[in-house]
Amino acid sequence: MHLKIRHRTEYRYETPVRYSIQELRLTPPTTSGQQIDKWKISTPIKASSSIDTFGNFYSVFVQESPYTSMMIEAEGEVHTQDAFEFKDDARAVSPYYLLQQTNLTEPTDEMLGYFASSLPKKNSVDEVLKLATAVQQAIGYVPGQTTFATTAAQSFALKSGVCQDHAHVMLSLCRAAQIPARYVSGYFFAEESPNLASHAWIDFCSDIEKGIWTSVDITHACLIDARHIRLAIGRDYYSAAPVKGVRTGGGGEELSANISIQQLP
Repeated sequence: MHLKIRHRTEYRYETPVRYSIQELRLTPPTTSGQQIDKWKISTPIKASSSIDTFGNFYSVFVQESPYTSMMIEAEGEVHTQDAFEFKDDARAVSPYYLLQQTNLTEPTDEMLGYFASSLPKKNSVDEVLKLATAVQQAIGYVPGQTTFATTAAQSFALKSGVCQDHAHVMLSLCRAAQIPARYVSGYFFAEESPNLASHAWIDFCSDIEKGIWTSVDITHACLIDARHIRLAIGRDYYSAAPVKGVRTGGGGEELSANISIQQLP
């Protein structure tokens, strides 16, 4: 598919922000299943760009002059095709590092007991997809009940969440089963479900020695395909978030994010 993506994030504040640092992971890589034709990011001031520990493109900009609103926009065109396997390069983070739980993924005994019969005995696609189906069925897709700070345990207790929560619960359970797994942020093209345009899923390591990862969309309980566009990977949401930052001042914050994905001829 040939897709045109536009992602706009706007912040408004009650009082002037005196100082802020923004970190962006808004540049999709050219990798298996996707070819980036053109891409640009617009920020209020010039950003510096680099590659992070996980191999993601990221940009940082610091604002030291007071402001009450800020706009960040990313847009470009991507060609996609069905692909769900990804191979690490020599500089990649060790899969064993991705066995470690984080504050967002730490499971409870109740969680582990609930999913005990679905936990994979090995890192095979069939067994991990079985677990993805169990998570999808247990955690209903209900927008508005969770935030970026909601943990896997909290989402499980609510029995509801969104794609980010599905991913955190899945990471928690894969790691508990001694299967390395990582969070993936990205986009999902579905004309009938525009609310899913911003999306998240997981990779699990299907061959540790060769550094091969298989991508699973828990919200849809399937392997990823040409509808998915990868942005960044990490241990959890925090290390792969498209936009995050810290600030001094500003008071209350109003955030609006709009993502449009259009299929081109």
